Amino acid sequence: MRQIVLDTETTGLNARSGDRIIEIGCVELVNRRLTGRNLHFYINPERDSEEGALAVHGLTTEFLSDKPKFAEISSELLDYLTGAEIIIHNAPFDIGFLDAEFERLGLPRFEKHVSGVLDTLVQAKSMYPGKRNSLDALCDRYGISNSHRVLHGALLDAELLAEVYLAMTRGQNSLTIDLEVEASTTSSDAGLGSVALADIVVLAAQPDEIDAHEKLMDGLDKEVKGSSIWRQVAAQIAN
Repeated sequence: MRQIVLDTETTGLNARSGDRIIEIGCVELVNRRLTGRNLHFYINPERDSEEGALAVHGLTTEFLSDKPKFAEISSELLDYLTGAEIIIHNAPFDIGFLDAEFERLGLPRFEKHVSGVLDTLVQAKSMYPGKRNSLDALCDRYGISNSHRVLHGALLDAELLAEVYLAMTRGQNSLTIDLEVEASTTSSDAGLGSVALADIVVLAAQPDEIDAHEKLMDGLDKEVKGSSIWRQVAAQIAN
């Protein structure tokens, strides 16, 4: 399955009042693995950023003045996104801006080009009701370092969100084992078959996998301010 984690930076908060996209960052996942085939654009919005937005992203009008306009990057962006599931934190905000840009170009709405949109903010709120679920809060919750995030940046935020999404959904991984089944029927069985199962191969966790698991457990312990149920069960088994 191909998924794209997407984030934008904008000149302000309201696409309907004429605010524009100034940066797009995309991170590709294929079968839950980062591929490194990312996409990143700075975009000339043809207007100044609002003071509050500029304080968040730091992308000045002067810096953006020689960057391509949205119309110039739209074909490459759509080629990259088409058919993928899109992962966004607070999706209505980014999609609202993308829809506005597409409308200016006479293109169909954003969701017409992709296979679906997954909103990690909605997912986080269902998992952690009543708690802070900003990207920074989720990074802290899952032990993902965001110390280098002084200002917001679309590609950096997409990279962090990709790590958050993988941590949030790690339990959804399929733990299936393919078993070779052989059935044989003899006349004495009167049609009843005997089934032989292949030996189950046990693969030991690699050091980096053990380290990642411990970091996840540490994050859960921090969340519950004590020892999580998984650590308690492991301790009981060890004893």
